[in-house]
Amino acid sequence: MQDLVPTLDRVRTPDGRLLRVECSGDPRGRPVFLLHGMPGSRVGPRPRSMFLYQRGVHMISYDRPGYGGSGRLPGRRVVDVAEDVTAIADALGVDRFAVVGRSGGGPHALACAARLPHRVTRAAALVTLAPRDAEGLDWYEGMSAFNVDEFRLAFKDPERFVAQLIPRSKAIRSDPAKLLEQIRHDLTADDRRIVSDNGIRSMLMRNYIEALRTSPYGWIDDALALAGPWGFDPADIRTPVRLWHGVQDVFSPPAHSSWLAARIPQATIVLEQGAAHFGALRALPDMLGWLLEDTPVREGSATSGEGSPSSFSVAHTASGSRSR
Repeated sequence: MQDLVPTLDRVRTPDGRLLRVECSGDPRGRPVFLLHGMPGSRVGPRPRSMFLYQRGVHMISYDRPGYGGSGRLPGRRVVDVAEDVTAIADALGVDRFAVVGRSGGGPHALACAARLPHRVTRAAALVTLAPRDAEGLDWYEGMSAFNVDEFRLAFKDPERFVAQLIPRSKAIRSDPAKLLEQIRHDLTADDRRIVSDNGIRSMLMRNYIEALRTSPYGWIDDALALAGPWGFDPADIRTPVRLWHGVQDVFSPPAHSSWLAARIPQATIVLEQGAAHFGALRALPDMLGWLLEDTPVREGSATSGEGSPSSFSVAHTASGSRSR
């Protein structure tokens, strides 16, 4: 990596699309790609910039195609993320990097690990889904009725799914709080506590507005990609992977991460008993520590230490986590 990483907010892909990029933390630190959820954008929830800087993390986020400031890629598959991440890393002069994805970003992080083993040092997926065709997994078991209906429609009748999501996304763009209101009855007490925090809620509202600012097609294409063939086999991943899941999650059930952990050769899994979907925001700072364990610290970069400030305004309260 170059001594000073260029600051870019737009990167052009080989096929001519523009991707909107945002970097935070230490520009000379250890690079980590953060892949947002669905719907989401480059400005989605992440640790504070000072937290990242003190740990020597150069965090790179971007809008997946169709979201925010990134041009659409119709018919994209999950695996196509690897080409976009490669284009951004090349533009920034970054050779090797870690990658982490939350929720809908989880499968995309795994795709990078599968397709870029020469560049991805470690990968993490928090509250991820498994492939729709996962053998031996009841894909919908434990999933909220709302999500079951959405994914079944995307899988069986894509045109009708698109017709329904366009007006829904327009309403959320006008009032992003509607998205949390729509899923509120499926939130656990722990999730409600997290999304009620002023700092977290502000980040989520900003995230949803930016995600849908220009069109609904980032969300549409994400859902269709997750409901269809991913374009890679998780069993082929040879990069170290860590999976995190809240046991109470009904948006992406924990059985999905367990299925992946049983098939990815170098995977470990953490299941947190008292947590659900939004608990992944609380888990992210610790996951960053694992992602960078084997990454050399560059000269002049900050290192982590005890007694550092909280990364989010919600305190971390672990409750019976389990790993293997």
